[in-house]
Amino acid sequence: MAEPILSSNQQSSDDLLATPTSSRGSSLDIGDENRLLFSNDGKDVTYEQPAPINPWSERPQLTDSSSDSYTKRRSSPYVGYTADSPIESTPAGFLELPGHQVASQNQSRSSDAITPFTPVGRYSMESASTAKGLLDWNVVGNNIGYENMSTIDWMNEYRKEKLRAGRAKTYVSDSAKLWLILLVTGLSVGLIAAGIDVVVNWLADLKLGYCSSGFYLSKEFCCLGDDNTTCESWNSWGAALHTSGAGSYIIDYFFHVFFALIFGSAAAFLVLKYAPYASHSGIPEIKTILGGFIIKGFMGFWTLITKTCSMCLASASGMWFGGEEPLIHIACCCANIATRLFPSLRRNEARKREIYSAAAAAGIAVGFGAPVGGVLYSLEQISYYFPDKTLWQSFVCAMVASVSIQLANPFRTGKLVIFQVTSSRLFHDFEIFPFLLLGIIGGIFGSLFIKLNMLIARWRPKSWAFSHPLAEVAILGVVTALFSFPIQFSRIQNIMLVANLLKECAPDDTSLLCDPSSSGKTIGLLLVVAVLGFFFSAYTFGTNIPSGIMMPSMTIGACYGRAFGIMMESWQRNHPNFFIFRSSCLPDVPCVTPEVYAIVGAVSALGGVTRLTVSLVVIMFELTGALGYVLPIMVSVMIAKWVGDGINRNGIYESWIQIRGYPFLSNNDGDPIADLSVNEIMTRTERLVVLNSSGYTICELDEIIATNDLKGFPVVNNSQEYILQGYITRNELRYALQQAKGIPKYSESSPCLLAGSAPPLSSGAYVDLRQLVDQTPPTLSYKSSLALVVTIFQRMGLRYMLLTKKGRLQGLITRKEVCAKHVI
Repeated sequence: MAEPILSSNQQSSDDLLATPTSSRGSSLDIGDENRLLFSNDGKDVTYEQPAPINPWSERPQLTDSSSDSYTKRRSSPYVGYTADSPIESTPAGFLELPGHQVASQNQSRSSDAITPFTPVGRYSMESASTAKGLLDWNVVGNNIGYENMSTIDWMNEYRKEKLRAGRAKTYVSDSAKLWLILLVTGLSVGLIAAGIDVVVNWLADLKLGYCSSGFYLSKEFCCLGDDNTTCESWNSWGAALHTSGAGSYIIDYFFHVFFALIFGSAAAFLVLKYAPYASHSGIPEIKTILGGFIIKGFMGFWTLITKTCSMCLASASGMWFGGEEPLIHIACCCANIATRLFPSLRRNEARKREIYSAAAAAGIAVGFGAPVGGVLYSLEQISYYFPDKTLWQSFVCAMVASVSIQLANPFRTGKLVIFQVTSSRLFHDFEIFPFLLLGIIGGIFGSLFIKLNMLIARWRPKSWAFSHPLAEVAILGVVTALFSFPIQFSRIQNIMLVANLLKECAPDDTSLLCDPSSSGKTIGLLLVVAVLGFFFSAYTFGTNIPSGIMMPSMTIGACYGRAFGIMMESWQRNHPNFFIFRSSCLPDVPCVTPEVYAIVGAVSALGGVTRLTVSLVVIMFELTGALGYVLPIMVSVMIAKWVGDGINRNGIYESWIQIRGYPFLSNNDGDPIADLSVNEIMTRTERLVVLNSSGYTICELDEIIATNDLKGFPVVNNSQEYILQGYITRNELRYALQQAKGIPKYSESSPCLLAGSAPPLSSGAYVDLRQLVDQTPPTLSYKSSLALVVTIFQRMGLRYMLLTKKGRLQGLITRKEVCAKHVI
């Protein structure tokens, strides 16, 4: 047999995937219920089905359509059968699957009979027929679906959608459904984000005191309209208990720690009790899901409710984490729930992933107030497959989300986010060098942070914390509050601290950040907060609460950036005639702006941790609204990425994907690939469960499924030659056997046919599984290089590949194996 050629086909789950031979055959078309048109060698041959009462009572007539005056009558092995016919009339030799049009064939035929039709792989010309039911034979997931923790068949999902759209001709209707889902998702995300902001501000302020005019009001709303220095309606807990001095400080300290314990424990309890998938940021899982992986329940309704409620509580506890990545997860949950309204979108996993990409953009849009940055973030960081239409869809979804939170106006300031700032001052040329230094610091910080976080993640399963997750979060919340309260900057929320660090100092501002006489104290406190944040956020990111890393990274970067800016400001103020200041700075005019250094520091830290580039620059530009800051931001991001990649190639999300073992294959062409042959790392046939084309009963196949956890099985002609015939997934095989058991004429001892020619009808009833076997699975020579295999997996989105030698099965390689072994 000739060496199988590479096919663009793919099917089955992430553990076992298959290989094809080239598909040859005839095209089948059905004009109506009783007419089967078969085209072979350029001639149209029509089989007219006899009386509909019993289509098996006599042989059908064969007419040669190429000659109007000549009709041949012969015994035909082809019988057409519609799904509407009763099961009792199903001929021996075929198992009817619900919703499918079925056919059988006789093994014995005359020498001049044309080649019999046998259902072939899903990418063959036969499966592209316009038949009403027959084309559904080879559609994986049409009735069966995918197993949990398996990988989707990208090419089949898009092919299935094209066939459905072409057959139904409902382009306008489908477009309307898609845009409706995007609008609903954007609106939902904006309103949820606004609600989270209001609740978090109230709960966080509750640790410091309460409003006497309305217990449900946060400090900002309680003091709305009052003077900045006095607010009679707001009472600290020490004042409420009529204490003063040291006693008041101790009371405030106690309530701060007490509420941190309550909020953190409640958040962890909700996650552990109702939705474990609501923990962490969700970005590693979303990236893997958008890469084609199935994680059932990750974007469900209970995950949405739990993550929303627990995020409010955890954010108010004061622990070092951010809420931007959880908002992306919440947005994807909203999109997934919205797709349930329309079966055509709910049943197509590929199109759902396009919608998830758009939803991710909406999550960043409401988290940072940056709709354009959200679109670029989805393109750069989240999405695996991002066609042009998804770009426009993401833009619309992000725009709707931004408009909805703007209309909700949760802060009553007209801002999309509380730390959105504006600045009018520009930087000077000599400051490029300090910005380069901040970029280097950001790259080093990001790499050290990832290493520490991964070290803790590997330690946690071996420690007591793994078996006591609720206690771990409770203790972490208490320790964080104990260290945070004594420091003025860390006592407030991270988001409020970032807002203060990025804000320009007014001329009459006498706060600690803006008081020149307290520069030394301010620098020291900011650096202490940065160090505490480094260790606390490295431990918190990975616990059983909704947690992101973008806001802590920005907070740490803004702290050391603002400290660096204050040092530069003090240097210029005390030495105005130094040569680098003499030509750039005017007398009696502020020259160095520490706020710019805070922005650049925040960008450098975030870039060092996440390795974002273009999207991060746009996000910060939308936050500051100052076009003059684009250059220092770009310089900082560029240097931070270069330094970070030089120390540790993977960002924080990719590191978590690796540590959790998700089958995510990056489409980054720059990753080094080991110089190996694929036969050195493939799973050989001795470790596979390989099925022969025949010789099994229903009971025997059931036992094979029960005793193996493999996701699919290669099919060969026999155990001696091992000529590859196809591949069948575990889910499809189990489904077919369950259906067979429900038909009276089949028993546990009924034989099953997986490939090859069918036996004569007189040989008795058998279960025909050939229409479920993919006869064109992805195949490659076992001597191929690993680099070629990695490229094919990346470009085609394969889950597996069968490896052959002159048509003989040699082994199999899966996406997980490629992900684990392809990088040097």
